[in-house]
Amino acid sequence: MSELVANCPRCGAKEMTFDLMGQLSLVVKYQWQHWFEAFCICRSCDRSTTFGLSQKESADEEEIKNGLVKLKRAVNQLMRIEGYVSLKDTALRKSPDYTPENIDAVFREGAACLSIGCFNAAGTMFRLCIDLATRAMLPEGEAEGLSSKVRRDLGLRLPWLFDNGILPEVLRELSSCVKDDGNDGAHEGTLRNEDAEDLLDFTYTLLERIYTEPKRIQLAKERRLARRQSKS
Repeated sequence: MSELVANCPRCGAKEMTFDLMGQLSLVVKYQWQHWFEAFCICRSCDRSTTFGLSQKESADEEEIKNGLVKLKRAVNQLMRIEGYVSLKDTALRKSPDYTPENIDAVFREGAACLSIGCFNAAGTMFRLCIDLATRAMLPEGEAEGLSSKVRRDLGLRLPWLFDNGILPEVLRELSSCVKDDGNDGAHEGTLRNEDAEDLLDFTYTLLERIYTEPKRIQLAKERRLARRQSKS
């Protein structure tokens, strides 16, 4: 049985040793980084916690291939603690395929906040997703109506992107959840569940249009080209 050192979310003990009783392999990122959920028992309170762990170094793959439970040294030397399973993981909404990693992280945080009823925090995170995604769509040089205030303010930037055909017109009505000048509940602290859900819907649809659909079209073209080349 291997050991993991972590703060216990059940009893609050700091830097406590846990017995790692079992593991579930989740995913492999970057073609080398293994992610696990590890079922552990705190030696202070004898209660269980399921930790999320990620591999620190690609060179450690050989050592972990037989499982974390069988490690002869502390799991922390090979794995990074990413968090633990809690109420925030309930029915967590994932971002659309091919969303950039930095925006995906913000989206997941917003979805986690929404799942536990933190509507103002969720709204702030979804607005940040929209802000990051649309900021990159602005032209670098001067353009008619594109002042520094419009560049800076999400509530003004979105109408400019629609008016200039950069964002599809079909999304304009959905975008009404993002108020002008940022003077909405995300700033005033008055967001309700339906407000946060509206922001989630617009954010998800926007990310699909910006990232998912173009990437799928690109991949389809590449597959078509590969088929033609294989027959030539």
